[in-house]
Amino acid sequence: MAKHHIDSNYLDPDYEPVVNHSDNTPFHEVMAARMQRRTVMKGGVGAALASIMGVSLAGCGSSDSKSSGTTGGSSSSSTELGFKAVPVSSANTVVVPEGYSSEAFLPWGTPITGSYPEYRADGTNTGAEQEQQVGMHHDGMHFYPIDLKSGGSASSEGLLVMNHEYINQSALHANGATDSGDNGGFRPADEVRKEIAAHGVSVVHIKQNSEGKWDVVFGSPYNRRITGGTAMDLRGPARGYSKLVTPYSLNATETRGTLNNCSMGPTPWGTYLTAEENWHGYFATSAADRPREYVRHGVGSSSRYDWELADSGLDQYVRFNVTPQDGGTAETDYRNEANTFGYMVEIDPFAPESKPQKRTALGRFGHEGVIFAPVTEGQPVVCYSGDDSRYEYIYKFVTARPYNAATANGSLLDEGTLYVARFNDDGSGEWLTLSLDDAGFASKVAAAEGTEVGRSGILFAGFENQADVIVNTRLAADIAGATPMDRPEWGAVDPNSGEVYFTLTNNSQRTEAETDAANPIVENRNGHIIRWKEAGNDHAATAFEWDIFVFAGEQGTETSVDGDVVVSLTDDNIFNSPDGLWFDYNGVLWIQTDGYSNDTYGNQMMLAANPETREIRRFFVGPSGCEVTGVVTTPDSKTMFVNIQHPRSNWPNASEDRPRDATVIVTRDDGGVIGA
Repeated sequence: MAKHHIDSNYLDPDYEPVVNHSDNTPFHEVMAARMQRRTVMKGGVGAALASIMGVSLAGCGSSDSKSSGTTGGSSSSSTELGFKAVPVSSANTVVVPEGYSSEAFLPWGTPITGSYPEYRADGTNTGAEQEQQVGMHHDGMHFYPIDLKSGGSASSEGLLVMNHEYINQSALHANGATDSGDNGGFRPADEVRKEIAAHGVSVVHIKQNSEGKWDVVFGSPYNRRITGGTAMDLRGPARGYSKLVTPYSLNATETRGTLNNCSMGPTPWGTYLTAEENWHGYFATSAADRPREYVRHGVGSSSRYDWELADSGLDQYVRFNVTPQDGGTAETDYRNEANTFGYMVEIDPFAPESKPQKRTALGRFGHEGVIFAPVTEGQPVVCYSGDDSRYEYIYKFVTARPYNAATANGSLLDEGTLYVARFNDDGSGEWLTLSLDDAGFASKVAAAEGTEVGRSGILFAGFENQADVIVNTRLAADIAGATPMDRPEWGAVDPNSGEVYFTLTNNSQRTEAETDAANPIVENRNGHIIRWKEAGNDHAATAFEWDIFVFAGEQGTETSVDGDVVVSLTDDNIFNSPDGLWFDYNGVLWIQTDGYSNDTYGNQMMLAANPETREIRRFFVGPSGCEVTGVVTTPDSKTMFVNIQHPRSNWPNASEDRPRDATVIVTRDDGGVIGA
């Protein structure tokens, strides 16, 4: 049946089941034991936390400013915030500061390629037409100057590339999704085709006219849709591995589609990496004994949209049923199809005929995105990724080959070392190697064989090879001893200090017994932002020092270091559930939210932060029911693009009955730099 019980606003929980039941030391225990320079949350739940924990976590050592960092104080750094904070809002509109303007752009259904079929507000566009239109539920995005490949930094023309995470079935179809129970146990194939087409990635060539208005460059060869059905190559350690063999690719070198694309990451060589996050929900298996690759990720007996029940019976839909068939093998049924998902997928926006590449060396899990550290000629490339689910981990990948600007391309990401983070109670941290070539990891693997890993019920029988480690990245991280986190989502690297920031969105299920220094809050509904500095400021290092940048919460929530308040939230910056994170070209940290809305917080929002002083101000509030996700500016920082996902009602067009996800363009009325 179609999943009519799924709220069209998709505000969370059922799509991110807790599947990590390992016994790894949780963040709250780490937090409680940390005895050096301490960061403490005060006010509201923070006061209760302090009384329970007694102590809290240490600082990185880079934020020596104390009272000067108190929110609302003056900023003397180069990242000074030059706008007046906007108030919280519950209106069904976008709110930006005085002196700024905003407009909706590229809403779902905008024609961008092929025959450029017009969007029909009654929901009657076909699956084939949706394949030529902007997808649904906009998420992470990046702006690529049109002259990037020749070393330019044009700000009036470029390629805007964005993810489409999932769909609103009620809005997508004229009369909502057809329930298979009312249709002989099947779903209409064109409905399924349209839903698959609304997922994926849009590459849109845009240009500013002489009056400053942005529009699509119609007929541009760069305009492109990548969907849940686009042919893709498998690269890296998992390429050719038996657990990825399907009837579509008997040698396990190809697959079709990318799904549930959340955040992303622009590479140093000008391509786009899109993240496959909650991909597990698209597959169904009725097998009594699910393989560990499915158990650890939550692949279960029913799928999110019942695509496997398309009435055409075509192979492109049957593949979502990953149940082994009687008398079948991996060559004749799709038991392994879900193993071809859960990766970072590389797309070259400047090569519209190129095939997307799934870079398996970066690990298989619920990728929220990927963030690259600044590259240095002759040194390895380093990138970070969070696994966005409760009690999951933060990972780092270091390439085996060094970066060379003249020759760098995605093949760099096929060889290297994958690490997972452990946050120690004294404010230090370690990157734990997930490689069978590492003696320490290999010994842990040997010790775990024949035992049940944690409380998951997975009887561990070892790893066949490194490809098996990659396919089972979460299980490997369990065995390595990583720290379970409160939903690690987007990351960002400070271009000035080199410090790495990650949002820990929330975890209302964390108990007192499960808290630790990095995840110190019981029933963490509001979340926080963690940061660390790599040893020697070398992003390839295997050790780091960490602290908490800010605790989210209501008015009066304080983040203190050594007894000095460094952030005290006020009406100008209260927020919950930090999600999106991005450093702009001027060193301002932009924080986006995806949490709960009420009279205190209003709608979801975006705030700007000075990383040196921890000054935070609310810059943007989205319309009702939305998530604010994805942000980037043009290189001159004068045009900002912000994505709005799953709005309610009829935003952005009051004359239409259906809500449409859209990008919002924000500019200063005087043509100046955003946020300055």
